Amino acid sequence: MKWRGREKSSNIEDRRNQRVSGVRGGSGDIIRLLPAIFRLLGFKGTAILLIGVVLLATFTGNLPVLLSLFGIPSSAPTVTSSEPLQETAEEKKRVDFVSVILADTEETWSTIFRENGQRYSPPKLVLFRGVVNSACGTAQSAMGPFYCPGDQRVYIDLSFYDQLQNQLNAPGDFAQAYVIAHEVGHHIQTLLGISQQVNAARNSISQVEWNKLSVKQELQADCFAGVWAHHANKTRQLLELGDLEEGLTAASAIGDDTLQKQATGVVRPDSFTHGSSAQRVTWFKTGYKNGDVETCDTFK
Repeated sequence: MKWRGREKSSNIEDRRNQRVSGVRGGSGDIIRLLPAIFRLLGFKGTAILLIGVVLLATFTGNLPVLLSLFGIPSSAPTVTSSEPLQETAEEKKRVDFVSVILADTEETWSTIFRENGQRYSPPKLVLFRGVVNSACGTAQSAMGPFYCPGDQRVYIDLSFYDQLQNQLNAPGDFAQAYVIAHEVGHHIQTLLGISQQVNAARNSISQVEWNKLSVKQELQADCFAGVWAHHANKTRQLLELGDLEEGLTAASAIGDDTLQKQATGVVRPDSFTHGSSAQRVTWFKTGYKNGDVETCDTFK
């Protein structure tokens, strides 16, 4: 990607020098207990659903919201302290990259909102290491990047990009940019009132129906990421040869079917919460091809 030397966002909130202690009984404990739960209960009943959801959320974000569906707390009393920030040259490069991509999403969505007679209010992007407090609860880096509608912030531990490359086999700058654009897509849903409508339906439908609704919401965020990529390339020529393929690889790598097969060897479509690899690729391509928010109505 042609990102170097471009404008950086002022909406970066750097908490990498903060340390959160006193986390007990939260989602991190659930993750550590998964192997024991798996050995005890195997593939039966709600255990496989819980395991599948947590594993999926580990690589796709929004774990605090998903855990709440099972009545599992995602936060506990915590104490935050600060220490001198130390960063490697590689990490500083990633911070610059994230800031540039966030700024580019701001330019794209500001233009789209303005053309529709609205004003775009950008999210903050929080950088952290290990554990972070958010309005959605206490989150750990193992959960992956996520967007919290409660404080309208995107949270990311930059070490996730190592997982993206080494564990999910999705290397490249654009694969990393896709992750940010997807989470910003959830912010767009909040601003448009879509997330609120989805959450309002949670208590009135079955778990299977809720999963289907969650998939539609996630696929729309993928489509919105494609809309951003369309304008970033058309207006600012941000992409280089092979970048689009990197984004499609990332979208495919975090499909529910791919992650479930890697984790358990079994694919259960009724437990999907983010969509299959094919669905995620299709909707990202739809947004990229058209660059039009109206084509991203995954709820039809």
